[in-house]
Amino acid sequence: MRKTPLTIAIGTALLGSFAMGAHAQDEPQGMYSAEDILDAEVYFAGGSGEEIGEVDDILFDEEMRITAIVIESGSVLGLGGREIVVDTDYFTLETETEANGDTEHRIMVEASQEEVEAFPTYDNDWWEQTKANARDAWQTTQEGAESAWQRTREALDTSNDN
Repeated sequence: MRKTPLTIAIGTALLGSFAMGAHAQDEPQGMYSAEDILDAEVYFAGGSGEEIGEVDDILFDEEMRITAIVIESGSVLGLGGREIVVDTDYFTLETETEANGDTEHRIMVEASQEEVEAFPTYDNDWWEQTKANARDAWQTTQEGAESAWQRTREALDTSNDN
């Protein structure tokens, strides 16, 4: 899978998705740069704190909300060095300002080793299936909204006839 570097600061999207889950030893930054988060190390939260890998990509939806990150797992934990997709429900961002003023970012995954092993692999099949699911969800939502609008219009037309 081709990695597209994100080199711009994503204000609202990162603030809304990461900051709510951020556990900072210092005060929250208020804005996060995707460039700073890419390649951040990823660990199991709690328990062992063992490293899983590093952030390889950040995935956004149509409204620029972060929906998942892609972790390059290396060959730890029997994951075989694959890229895995981790939904926002499973991770938080931790930031810490070091003595030299630099900010270090870490992603903490709230899942067991077995759950992480079951996360989907980030590949073309996953990408195409996810796009198809999103299109289907949009079509269903659009049809439902149109149907509700039509029922409302019909109800109003009927009540105006009386």
